[in-house]
Amino acid sequence: MQSVSRDQINPTPRTTVRRLPKRAVYNREVIHQILDEALTCHVGFVDNGQPFVIPTMHVRIDDRLYIHGSPGSRMIQRVRNGAPTCITVTLLDGLVLARSHMHHSMNYRSVLVLAAGEEIKAEQEKLAVLESLVKHVVRRRWHDARQPNQRELAATAVVSFALDEASAKVRTGPPIDEEEDYALRFWAGVIPLALRAEEPISDPRLSPGIEPPEYAVSYARPTGAAG
Repeated sequence: MQSVSRDQINPTPRTTVRRLPKRAVYNREVIHQILDEALTCHVGFVDNGQPFVIPTMHVRIDDRLYIHGSPGSRMIQRVRNGAPTCITVTLLDGLVLARSHMHHSMNYRSVLVLAAGEEIKAEQEKLAVLESLVKHVVRRRWHDARQPNQRELAATAVVSFALDEASAKVRTGPPIDEEEDYALRFWAGVIPLALRAEEPISDPRLSPGIEPPEYAVSYARPTGAAG
């Protein structure tokens, strides 16, 4: 297995960025920041020779990534017992409009993780991961709703993946045009994009007198935007 330092995740042949390698990032903190800001990941696996890529929620705890789902789902059935899995996360930060269509691009931060899943079966550990997952999505929500009961815990599988084999790829900054195109009279630049929460919409069956909590009114994702 590749060596893993505190600050860097040394790339393997499978995680080395080959296309535009200057955008590669193997810094552990940057990889963690991207995973922590993202709300969803895409889980890639093969079932009976057919590739599938399924979006789902995730949470990072230390140097491991966790997902959850129904034990009967195809995704969980395949990855819970160590099947090779590819997990990706992408944050879109802006549309890059160049002077030529060829050099239009996007500013983004992405992470690729290659790992074998390990199911978490101990009830208290599973509950702790689910608590972290809720807090990852809405930080102060765990104690502000009913927690899982035994039936719900039994109906939920939690799978863990090591972050030993992972890499990030990041693009920031303005367009990069051909030198002769800089004189063209076209606007060029970046349209920044960000995930933005709007005003909460209360459940129509909410009991009278219950107002949206502050964490719902002022909801925002943590950000570690590069550049």
